[in-house]
Amino acid sequence: MSALIEAEGVGKAFGGLQALTDCSLSVAEGSVSGLIGPNGSGKTTLFNLMTGYERASRGEIRLGGESITRATPERVFALGVGRTFQITRLFFRLTVLENMLVATQRHEGWLRSVLRVAGSAAERVRALELLEFVGLSGLAARPAGELSYGQRKLLELATLLVADPAVLLLDEPTAGVNPTLINQLTERIRELNRAGKTFLVVEHNMEFVMGLCHQVTVLHQGRTLLTGTPEQVRADPAVLDAYLGGADDDDL
Repeated sequence: MSALIEAEGVGKAFGGLQALTDCSLSVAEGSVSGLIGPNGSGKTTLFNLMTGYERASRGEIRLGGESITRATPERVFALGVGRTFQITRLFFRLTVLENMLVATQRHEGWLRSVLRVAGSAAERVRALELLEFVGLSGLAARPAGELSYGQRKLLELATLLVADPAVLLLDEPTAGVNPTLINQLTERIRELNRAGKTFLVVEHNMEFVMGLCHQVTVLHQGRTLLTGTPEQVRADPAVLDAYLGGADDDDL
C-alpha cells in the first residue's frame, strides 16, 4: 500500500527546547497506524506539525505525495485530513445535534456556522445518520456539556466524519473513557477502516493500540525509535527500555 500521509526527517524547536529532532513515519492508505512513546517524546507535537497547527523547523510532511509542510490547518483539513484533540473541542451549550450541524457548515467559518445552526434538511439527515453510527442519536437533543467524557469523544469523531476526510488523526481517543465506550469506539474505527478510511492514532492505552493498529511507530526523545507490527514493537528491547526509563510504564 502506498503512503497517504508521511513525515520525513521532521524537527521542531521551541526556543532552546528541541521537541522533535529527526522524526519520520509513513501511514499507508487504508491502514490503522499507531503512534506511541513516553510522555514528552513529541507525539502531539508531530500531530500539530502534520495538521498545520505548528511549523516544522526542518523536514517535510506530505499528503498523497504532495508537500503540506507549510499548509494552514484550514488547508490541511480541506485536503482531507481530520484531527481530534486531547481535550475535545465542542460547543457545550449547543445540543449534540446542533454541534453536528455546525460541523456541516464548517466551510463558512466557525462564527457564521454557529449563528446559522439550523441547517438544511439534508444536513440534518446526514447529522442524525452519523450520530446513529457513533451511538449518540438518542442524545441528539441534549446539551453537549451534559455528555460523559467518552460520549464527547464519540461526538467529536462524528463531527469530523461530516467532512468525510480521507485520513483521521486521533489524539488520545481513549483517555478518560470507560471500557464500554472504548469498545464502541474501537468498533467504529474498524468499521470506518473497512470502508476505506485511514487512521493515525496517538495513544497511551497499549491494549487499545496493539489490538487495533496494523503498524505502530514509537517515538523516544523526539526521534523515531522503531516502526513495526504490534508484535515487533512489543518484543523490541529498545522499546521496553524507553518505556521503563520514561514517564509511562504501561504494560506493553
